[in-house]
Amino acid sequence: MMDVRQVALYFRNKSLIGRNFSITHLKLQKLVYYAQAWSMAIYGRPIFNSDLEAWLHGPVSRELYREYRDYGSREIPPIDNLNFQIDSKDLDVLEGVWKLYGEYDGKYLETLTHKESPWLNAWSKGMNEIIQVEDMKEYYSGLLQGAN
Repeated sequence: MMDVRQVALYFRNKSLIGRNFSITHLKLQKLVYYAQAWSMAIYGRPIFNSDLEAWLHGPVSRELYREYRDYGSREIPPIDNLNFQIDSKDLDVLEGVWKLYGEYDGKYLETLTHKESPWLNAWSKGMNEIIQVEDMKEYYSGLLQGAN
């Protein structure tokens, strides 16, 4: 299992290569959320073992918030290499998330998460409530089934 910081580093690396989309703190938080959600839907397991919370601007990892908050809305610099290995299933999830969401900015992704039941369910219980991975699995599995 990956660490949430490794997932973030993966997306920072992706912003350097390929289609070269920039990453802000807001966007990074949403990409990490979608990695967790799609891993639950596809493989029935989390890609990292950290909680995500329902904050005003969408799903947030407290660990990543502490690490990246000083960037505010500025672009986070890309990194040019990853010094860790990624399991092939996790890599498939991360690549898929990047292909689905990498071109969008953080505000668009925030709006998207605000329309989806995992964030809505947690938010309805109160600010900073944990978004349940089982809610992610149920919701995104349903999207997968609808795509067939």
